[in-house]
Amino acid sequence: MSLRLRLSLTLGAAFALIWALAAAWMLSDLRNQMMFSLDQRLVASARMVAGLLEQLPAIPSKGEGTHFSAEQLNIPGGMACQVSSLRGEILARSHNNPEQALEAQKMGFHDQMIDGAPWRTFTLARGDVRITTADRVIEREALNMSILLAASVPVGVALLGCLCLLWLGIGQGLAPLNRLREALMRRNADSLEPLQLQSFPSELKPLLETQNQLFQRIGKTIERERRLTGDAAHELRSPLTAIKTHLQVARMTDGSARDQSLARAEEGADRLHRTLEQLLLLARVEGSLSFDDGVQCSAEQVARLAIQDSASDERQRIKLHLPEKLSSAPLQMPAVLSIAALRNLLDNALRHTPTEGAVELSLETIGNRVRFVVRDHGPGIAPDDLQHLTQRFWRNGQSTGCGLGLAIVQAIVQRCACTLHFDSRPDGLRVELTMPLQPV
Repeated sequence: MSLRLRLSLTLGAAFALIWALAAAWMLSDLRNQMMFSLDQRLVASARMVAGLLEQLPAIPSKGEGTHFSAEQLNIPGGMACQVSSLRGEILARSHNNPEQALEAQKMGFHDQMIDGAPWRTFTLARGDVRITTADRVIEREALNMSILLAASVPVGVALLGCLCLLWLGIGQGLAPLNRLREALMRRNADSLEPLQLQSFPSELKPLLETQNQLFQRIGKTIERERRLTGDAAHELRSPLTAIKTHLQVARMTDGSARDQSLARAEEGADRLHRTLEQLLLLARVEGSLSFDDGVQCSAEQVARLAIQDSASDERQRIKLHLPEKLSSAPLQMPAVLSIAALRNLLDNALRHTPTEGAVELSLETIGNRVRFVVRDHGPGIAPDDLQHLTQRFWRNGQSTGCGLGLAIVQAIVQRCACTLHFDSRPDGLRVELTMPLQPV
């Protein structure tokens, strides 16, 4: 079912229901007013006959032979009139009267069955006589029905007209959606440019903006994949070439030269493996994959696990400093990401610290956040190079890594609402990583 038809049916049903209730109310009130007017006509006719009787010759006190025509008594057509004494003797009646006498003992309005047909009567006492006027209920209902029908036809025509206008109005209101659909159909499959539609309704602008944001996110995702593919192809070419070269040398040599070539080939394989792991982790962090495995770790647990996951042959060089009062609340981020970010910082510090030097890791709780401070004792970083530290595959002349560790840390920081700050000093680089804590 189309949106236009669904809206038309919903609004039309509600519209028709309201109109039907209003029409029923109006017609019911109109019927009551019509019956009241017919009753008032009986009252007026009875009073008029009473006034005429005072001007006519004397009416015999006994007998039922006296008849007056409806014209003489000025009785409207379709009505009957009867004049009777207080004892019930019929003194006069119009020729429209039914053969059966009208009941005149009770004053006011009454419904009677006369000659097998229902009548509406009104009896008025005036002196020694009672004047009864009546008309047939079937004629009253026929008159009422004709009036109600005359009033219902315009209402029905107006309702149909309103439903037609509603259908046209909804179609006109949905025209911008058709324009949006046509604009999307005309676009090239590879086009990710924002949609530009003029005179777009304000109610639909959020839809257009959301669509353009989707195009923007898709474009960023495609660009990220292209960049990752290009970087991977560029960075993996060197270790693969080196491994192949060392294996060829090992095949052609013997003794210590062969062992040295195989060792270098193994080092190249390790570097290739590390680079692939970092590339896959970076792709997952920058993508929409979830890392929430239900595991929650405190800041101290993250620090110890990151030290344990760092370079196995150099982890003893890491000195952990824990304050006396450290929050035991779990971090408000996936444990695997917090451990990976801190581990990369530690690996980077170990790589730039001399073999005999130590890497210091200290923790500090600041409000609802915890700050990890990693400090190495290397040569430091030039101020102009600080802005390039988190770029992919950027390395200065002294680096031996693959250039992805700090880029991964930056991606985790952006994803998990953390903060990252570098402070280069003459005696080494100081890195501050702040992570949020779950509220207690």
